[in-house]
Amino acid sequence: MSMDIKQIQDLIKFVAKSGVNEVAIEEKDFKITIKTNQEPTFVTATVPAAAPVAVATAPASAATPAPAPAATVTAEDTSKFITVKSPMIGTFYRSAGPGKPNFVNVGDEISVGKVLCIVEAMKLFNEIESEVSGKIVKILVDDAKPVEYDQPLFLVDPS
Repeated sequence: MSMDIKQIQDLIKFVAKSGVNEVAIEEKDFKITIKTNQEPTFVTATVPAAAPVAVATAPASAATPAPAPAATVTAEDTSKFITVKSPMIGTFYRSAGPGKPNFVNVGDEISVGKVLCIVEAMKLFNEIESEVSGKIVKILVDDAKPVEYDQPLFLVDPS
């Protein structure tokens, strides 16, 4: 038995959602180890994978007045837009490599299947394709920055 890329990506997503720090699978013809907090220096504003959920629902965000209005404003501003989210934890890239053109820019028209970006996870470069048609309104992540599972990447105006 061996694993294909899709199975590995699904396993990465599962590990990211589960909140565990490490999963190792060993069969006679392959071995895979997934560590979610292997490089903590790349995690900028968060702690291990399970924490963003806790932060989003923690009473501390209600006690701090600044974040609560920001979340409300974002929800109001984006209500007519579709949010494209990251399907995995990794590093967000806007282009195929240094010096290459960006896959998309603000104002670009996109269609289903159009490559929007790359999310690199464990040295695997995963092209993220659009599941919607419309126009890119905002790019929510800076190039070469870490992203979490389900983190908003783009806002798309479907009209």
